[in-house]
Amino acid sequence: MRRPLTFLLALPLAVLAESAQPAIPAPEVENGYLKLGFDRLSGYKFVAPEYDPVANPKAAPPTGEEQIPPVVKSWDGKKAIITGFMLPTKLDNGKAVEFLLMANQMACCYGTIPNMNDWVVVRIPKGVPVIQDVPISFRGQFSVRAMFESGYMTGIYSLVAEGPGQVDQ
Repeated sequence: MRRPLTFLLALPLAVLAESAQPAIPAPEVENGYLKLGFDRLSGYKFVAPEYDPVANPKAAPPTGEEQIPPVVKSWDGKKAIITGFMLPTKLDNGKAVEFLLMANQMACCYGTIPNMNDWVVVRIPKGVPVIQDVPISFRGQFSVRAMFESGYMTGIYSLVAEGPGQVDQ
């Protein structure tokens, strides 16, 4: 009896699926901080899982973390510097204490909906002045993990910032 050769047909597909994601280069290190640009953070396709309103609220929601390349996951918990455009989400006494650091300004007004890996949620308890429309850098502790608010996935990257960044010239 002959064995079906379907496993041989599936093998090239599995290899292709693994290599379909582009290679993400290792980041430079500056004074002990990974320099993580959106060329790396957004350098792969990430499709956020759909919200399921009838899902068991006690069950862990799908995170999509299997889509994040291992090299990107290896940056979790490391010190990093990231440059992007500020989009304030929480203010305290006129200062931004939480904001999105965006890859570009296209999410504003009539722009496009960004992908989940096109922003970093930045938290800075002491707050910083709102600086929009110019790229700005922030340094701090970087995290790579799914974040949820009221059952909705809100991001995969976060940064607990150490202080205000420098405006790029």
